[in-house]
Amino acid sequence: MAEDPVPSFEDALTHVERIVEDLERGEPSLSTALAKYEEGVKLLRRCYDLLDQAERSVALLTGVDENGHPTTAPFDATATQAREPEAATTAPNAGDTGTRSRVRRSAAVVREPSEIPDPPF
Repeated sequence: MAEDPVPSFEDALTHVERIVEDLERGEPSLSTALAKYEEGVKLLRRCYDLLDQAERSVALLTGVDENGHPTTAPFDATATQAREPEAATTAPNAGDTGTRSRVRRSAAVVREPSEIPDPPF
């Protein structure tokens, strides 16, 4: 049996958002909800992997050398992480900050089993 094709970032994120909406509305059976939960966790991992790859591939233009060739340096994501939550609240749909914030909102609903609290009954 052939393996499913790997979804693009946008497709994976859209699918996770649909799963979150379905789970928030309630599923007809526990087994269906668990299957969707597992699929959501896999898709979120895919989204985070793709975002990490994109951050590693970004190079910053730092200037021009004596021959007129551009010089670059690797992007340092740690420089923006401290400001990211603030930026996400002021501009949720702006560029990568909005994308990260959409992934985080989805991840907040689709949690690892160890993070799910015990029921009150």
